[in-house]
This record gives sequence, structure tokens and C-alpha cells, in this order.
Amino acid sequence: MQTVAATAQSVEGRAYIDALAGAGFDKSAMEVTYDRTTVDNAADSIQFSVAWEGECLIGQVGPSTPAPTAVVLPALPAGGCLIGETRPIDW
Repeated sequence: MQTVAATAQSVEGRAYIDALAGAGFDKSAMEVTYDRTTVDNAADSIQFSVAWEGECLIGQVGPSTPAPTAVVLPALPAGGCLIGETRPIDW
């Protein structure tokens, strides 16, 4: 996460998903929020996650976040890690 956050792709969700996949995490267990708002502005922050064994690695980055942040939390009761609409990981 720190490596991607230090690049020009620091608020592009795909870059984090690709980095996590490159580290061996399964893309089908990941979620990511949209990089752009509904009026096509850059998002103030993005979140991404990887679910495994009932827990979630959740990261948050962006201009409104003082520093890239990652935490491990329990998975949501209904499954998944992030609340709200996430974008398809279709690449």
C-alpha cells in the first residue's frame, strides 16, 4: 500500500487491487470503491479490502486521509468487507 501511495496512481483503486493481486491475494476476495464521484471529480478517498478467514484487510487512501491507513477488522455479518456501493473488479 505504501508503495502505491507514493506514486502518481495514489488514488486509483485499480493500482491497489493489482498490487494486492501481485502479492498473492485473490481478486475474487477483494472490493474497491470508485475513484471518481458521480460528477466525475476525483474521490476524496478510496477504500479497498481483501477478505480472508472471516476477517478483512481494509485500506484507505486519498487527499482527505492524512496518511495511507490499513486495518484488519471482522468481515461484515452479511459477508464482504466494505459497506455501500463498490466498483466491479473486472480486469
